[in-house]
Amino acid sequence: MAAELTQNQIQLIEESFAAVAPQGAELVASFYDRLFNDFPAVKPMFANTTPAEQQKKLLSSLVLVVQNLRKPEVLGPALEQLGARHNEYGAVPTHYDAVGSTLLKTLAEYAGDVWGSELEEAWTAAYGAISKKMIDSAAVAANCS
Repeated sequence: MAAELTQNQIQLIEESFAAVAPQGAELVASFYDRLFNDFPAVKPMFANTTPAEQQKKLLSSLVLVVQNLRKPEVLGPALEQLGARHNEYGAVPTHYDAVGSTLLKTLAEYAGDVWGSELEEAWTAAYGAISKKMIDSAAVAANCS
């Protein structure tokens, strides 16, 4: 994962996440509001969880990713497990696109003035690598079941 990102991009992600982390609960709540508003077709996938549980899961996943961008030996297997689990939930590649665009919009909103093209490129590259790993793992899980 870290191989797809430059050291500067990793640093930008770490710093920007540290800046928005105090608003983490509000950020993930806003993310889901925006996701369900912009992509209502994904809402049924969350029928078996409460909003509070799902928000906690997303925030924990974001923390896991950011804390382990420099530790591919930790992040890789975690993303593989996450991808396999999302396969069980019925996630398909287009859902990852919806989540990615929504996440970027939400991060931009909460980052405020520090959000610029360089930071957007860093988060876009990170999400692209993350989603690819998860989608690939989901495909493997689907073929094994």
